[in-house]
Amino acid sequence: MIDDQLARAHRNNIQRYRHLLQTNLTEFERQFVERRLNEEQSKLELLVVSFSNEAHHDPFRGPDSRLA
Repeated sequence: MIDDQLARAHRNNIQRYRHLLQTNLTEFERQFVERRLNEEQSKLELLVVSFSNEAHHDPFRGPDSRLA
């Protein structure tokens, strides 16, 4: 549940930053938004990898549980 909420928050932030990049920004603002966008994308990717690894090693279903 928490992973879903975190992923949703990251996706919302990514969408918000992408929208901001389509607006008229100063170079300083654009650099800030691009940096935040990259950070949010990295955090979401780490969350997805972490979730994928947890699902793959589910102690209740065995190491190949995602194949079932």
